Amino acid sequence: MSRKKKPLPILENVTITDYAAEGKALAKVDDIVVFVPFAVPGDVVDLQVRRKKHRYCEAEIIRMVKPSGVRVEPCCSHFGLCGGCKWQNVPYAEQLKMKQKQVYDQLTRIGKVEIPEIRPILGSEKIFAYRNKLEFGCSNKRWLTKDEISSGTEYSQMNAIGFHISGAFDKILPIDKCFLMDDLHNRIRNEVRDYAYSTGMTFFDLRNKHGLLRDIVIRNSDTGEWMVLVQFHYDEEGDSVRAKALMQHIADSFPEITALLYVDNQKANDTYNDLELQVFKGNDYIFETMEDLKFKVGAKSFYQTNTEQALRLYSVARDFAGLTGTELVYDLYTGTGTIANFVSRYARKVIGIEYVPEAIEDAKVNSEINGIRNTEFYAGDMKDILTDDFISDNGRPDVIITDPPRAGMHPDVVQTIIRTGAKRIVYVSCNPATQARDLAMLDQYYKVGAVQPVDMFPHTPHVENVVLLVKRSDMCC
Repeated sequence: MSRKKKPLPILENVTITDYAAEGKALAKVDDIVVFVPFAVPGDVVDLQVRRKKHRYCEAEIIRMVKPSGVRVEPCCSHFGLCGGCKWQNVPYAEQLKMKQKQVYDQLTRIGKVEIPEIRPILGSEKIFAYRNKLEFGCSNKRWLTKDEISSGTEYSQMNAIGFHISGAFDKILPIDKCFLMDDLHNRIRNEVRDYAYSTGMTFFDLRNKHGLLRDIVIRNSDTGEWMVLVQFHYDEEGDSVRAKALMQHIADSFPEITALLYVDNQKANDTYNDLELQVFKGNDYIFETMEDLKFKVGAKSFYQTNTEQALRLYSVARDFAGLTGTELVYDLYTGTGTIANFVSRYARKVIGIEYVPEAIEDAKVNSEINGIRNTEFYAGDMKDILTDDFISDNGRPDVIITDPPRAGMHPDVVQTIIRTGAKRIVYVSCNPATQARDLAMLDQYYKVGAVQPVDMFPHTPHVENVVLLVKRSDMCC
């Protein structure tokens, strides 16, 4: 007979004292750390414990006793349900302070490396409508709030377009208005929803893998171009016709869209890098600009999602590289070659490496359309491409710029970087925790020369960080 679990406790009159990882806040109750989402330091709250461990617990607010003096009213009606903008109830100036502290804590506590004084974080001029890309899931299982469930109402329409709910992968929170992108994206998404409702189009069932409408990706650019990619899942005869009818409705309703694409995705996940995309109208790309350069961005291409802050981020990286025009530069995880082309005029030669072949083809095109002739690009897994033989064939780099994914760099890549003997490494990171881990591996050979945080994602706990590493044997005593 199984032991009956004790009910989890309610904690009353708890004062929130600080911010924690993943956008949560924290408090201490009887020497136990309590993590609380959507709380603000200074809040006095009653908490319901949802998960209890020996040294910590996780809880949620069930009553606001006294709100913090720094708390602000979120503008979004989806705040607290959608997991995207967890800090929308915090003034932006406070958000920047916490991101600055996050970078310091992770570099010193995880990396345990000596760092100079961190430069003040570069905040985003736009704190709303700053993104150039959003992705929305389509599901036949709409997420119901606690109030909706407790009301006992039976909902005839359970299809939804919106964001996935954390911890419930097959359910979608319907989104009516999101403030992260230009408002045209709201009108496009809602028009697709209304058309699908009115025509009886089926929505995808993530568990049972059926349903026609699956996913929508919307991108825009500083050139005024818009891209929409709709993922379908053809189940039965006639689905192709129904899909094309929706695409025609989108094209007719939104002449602003310059790249309208679709794909039949029969896989178990929503990734489409290995699928052939079909162009319904216009091009299969849009253009972004940076200074006097143009960058071709396809549906499969990575491009920083905050266009204006990307310029500031890459300007920092270029400044840290200290180029004089004579250097051979390796640009690791080059994506569509944005950084490589951005720094090329200041270097003798730039070699870019990226995993996604389509992105590498875009990188080559980006060099061509900008008249850049001192770049070379290679596609493949970084740890397989960046080898001693590759370095022997292409030359030892004077400067390495690396901008890896959130997981950071593979240990083999770090060791190869060390063996290159590059004088400078510029490490651009979207995850200071894994950056700190990699800095620890590099610390014997490279000293941190400068640290510059850049905020790319207002209202979220995410922060980009650029670190300059200088080879120790090249430093003055």
